[in-house]
This record gives sequence, structure tokens and C-alpha cells, in this order.
Amino acid sequence: MTRKIRLGAFLPGGGQHVASWRHPDQPADGAVSFAFHLQLAQEAERGLFDAYFLADGLATSTGGLSEGGPARIAGLEPVTLFAALAPLTQNLGFIATASTTYEEPFNTARKFASLDLISGGRAGWNVVTTATEAAARNFNLDQQHPHAYRYARAAEHVEVVKKLWDSFEDDVFIRDKESGRFHDRDKVHATDHEGPHFKVSGPLNVSRSPQGHPVIVQAGQSEDGRTLAAATAEVIFTAHQRLDTAQEFYRDIKSRAAALGRDPAHILVMPGVSPFVGRTEAEAREKYDRLTALIQPQDGVGLLNQLTGGTLDLRGYDLDGPLPPAPPTEGMKSRQALIRQIADENNFSIRQLYQWVASARGHFTVVGSATQIADTLQEWFENEGADGFNILPPWLPTGLTDFVDLVIPELQRRGLFRTAYEGSTLRENLGLPFPINRHAALRAARLAAE
Repeated sequence: MTRKIRLGAFLPGGGQHVASWRHPDQPADGAVSFAFHLQLAQEAERGLFDAYFLADGLATSTGGLSEGGPARIAGLEPVTLFAALAPLTQNLGFIATASTTYEEPFNTARKFASLDLISGGRAGWNVVTTATEAAARNFNLDQQHPHAYRYARAAEHVEVVKKLWDSFEDDVFIRDKESGRFHDRDKVHATDHEGPHFKVSGPLNVSRSPQGHPVIVQAGQSEDGRTLAAATAEVIFTAHQRLDTAQEFYRDIKSRAAALGRDPAHILVMPGVSPFVGRTEAEAREKYDRLTALIQPQDGVGLLNQLTGGTLDLRGYDLDGPLPPAPPTEGMKSRQALIRQIADENNFSIRQLYQWVASARGHFTVVGSATQIADTLQEWFENEGADGFNILPPWLPTGLTDFVDLVIPELQRRGLFRTAYEGSTLRENLGLPFPINRHAALRAARLAAE
């Protein structure tokens, strides 16, 4: 089967670009509008995207500042939103974010297993450790846990969730009204996990879905993040500005996964790309310049403060001067390093830096015609830079519609993207294998040995 580009749609209702809410096409209340999220989901499905992806934060500023700009200081909890959207779509997957630092494995397993059943096997869990001091203060802490601790907890959290998802074997339910036999008790399994961070008895009280269990997505790029991703992730959301760094990450992750006995083809690396699409390059540049002109300096500065780990106070600095050094963070270490790299390699001032990252927060911004953007995606896809991409339209809905109407047909013309969904579950559409229940696998192995 010919390898195809996989596409996720990163669609915060409040817009992706820090100033998107000021664009005439973007509903100012999009972050809290269910009708608008439904419109976005249906548009993504029209474009044959694999999944609708949503990040999530566990804090917001009382001053009204956030990494996403003022239009994203309040929004909807992703799993709740996706549970409402799922019955109104047919093929689109739904990848929601949940924190391993501030949730218990049982709660995480239960809500994602429920979303998976509601959607008919189209759920994915974006595993995050949540890297802000503000979030820590919302969960009985004065400051966030150290980076290494969060990732150690995350690894065990994912392990427990996967055990819980295997509580019921796929054929456990008989539901025979005549005999009165509802289920096979031998196919319900306790979890009995006890580790450094969690003690969970189980079993989970939600059964498996048509895709076995939700797809596991992870977005870390630090050394700890790569270790976790290689061991647990099926899709990796990553940020790169250049093909060579994307290739280094891609090859490193695939190598680590193989060393752990995993099939590298079953881990999809999907860098973020924020496209400004025009019928010509000049039209795309005009769209970029128009949105950039709407950035308010305080929002740009707030964005940089968040992306550099919350340790850099830029108030009082000349916005047309260089970015000062940022103190080390226990937050998003890889993103802090990437922002520094972008500033240094381009010799950006503070103002130029926030203008460049306002759309994609360190992900790759591409400005050009549909042909030029398809050329870039094809180059990364065919040269070990990506298995697919998470598309971050700068403003909504027009940025998404531009991609669907202009770039998707170009990718299809080149034979790089589907013309119809391959299956009914997220796993089938991503080309990922069905996860065999561990207890059923053990039983089969015992029978084979007899």
C-alpha cells in the first residue's frame, strides 16, 4: 500500500494566531461557541483530515493574558466538547489533551474510553505533563514539579491507563437474555498496579471500543519527552523550523522505538505547520501581513513569556532590541530552546520574534501558494522529516477552508493524500494496528504452547 500523508487539524475555536480574534472572518466568541466548533469539525471532515486536535491548559491569567491571546483565556474542556461533536460526524478522529500530572490514571482512562465508545472508535489522547506554575497553583501546589519528576510520573500514568483499557477483553459481553448470561467473568481483569506514583486496583468500568483503545499521542521534544514518546506514543506532535532538525528528531524517535522492540512504522511523526495559503505567493503574503498587523504588543510579549517557560519578564525592554537570555525553566524546556534558536538564527528583535511565532508558537509557518506549500510538505514527507502534519490554520474558519480547497486537491493530484477515508476508526485511517488485549494475548500464547 502506497504511503500517504496523515493530517491532523489543530483548531482552537478562539483561533491559532495570537491576533486571530481581531480578523474580520474569525468569530470573536469562537472559543466558547459549540456551533463554531461543529462548523470546524465538519469542514475538517470535508477535507478528509484524520483528526481534530485540541490542546488544553489548566490555568489562565486573571489579567486576561494567555499564550493563545485574549480570545483563548476561556474555552471548552476538550473531551466534553468532542463527546458532543462525535455523533455529528462520521469519520473524523478526535484527539483531546489530558494531563498526567494533574489527573489520576483511572479518571483519564475512563473519560477517554467513554469518548472512544461514543465516537465509535475515533478517540485519541494527547499525553501532556502540563508545564506552568499557574497550573500547579490550581492543584494544591505552590510551584510545579520538576521536569524529570513529571515525565517519570507520565510514563507510569500511561502504563496504568493502558492496563485499565485492557480490563475487558473484546468479546467479554454475551448479553444473552434467554440464558441470563450477561458476560464472561473470566474475561474481566483486575489491574493490580502498584508503582512509585500510583496504586490502582481496577478493573475499569468502561469496555473497549471498535479500535481497541484510543490512539496515544505525545508532544514532548526534550530528552525525557523523546524517551516517553518512543516507549508509548503512536502519534508524535513535534515542532521544527527546518527540515534538518525534523530529520534528526524523526530518525532518533524511530531508532529509539526500534531499540525498544516497537515497529517504527507504527509511530507517526507529525510536525506542526501553520500555512498562509493564497492562489499566488503575493496573495498569501498579503494575508500574512494583514494578520501580523493586528498583533497588540502586550499580547506578543505575553506569548513570548509563556513560550520561554514563564521565566522571562520582557516588560521594560525595547521591543526593537534583542531577546534577552531566559533563566532556566522547569516548564517546556524544548520550546524555550526552540524560541531561543529562532531568535538567534534570524537575528530577530523581540517584536520580530513575536510576529514570527504568533501564528504557530514555534511550529513551522509557511507562506505561499498551494503548490509551494504542497512542495514543502512533500519534501519533508519524502525525506524522513514527517509521516504527516498537524495543520494549524492561522485564523478560522477561512484559514482551514483555504487549506481544504487549495492544498488538499494539490496533495491528492500528486497521490500523496487520500481521496476517501480508509476506515471507520481513527486507527484504521492512520494505518495503525489494532491493539490486542494483553490478557487475550496471554491466553492465546498459553493455548499455543499446550
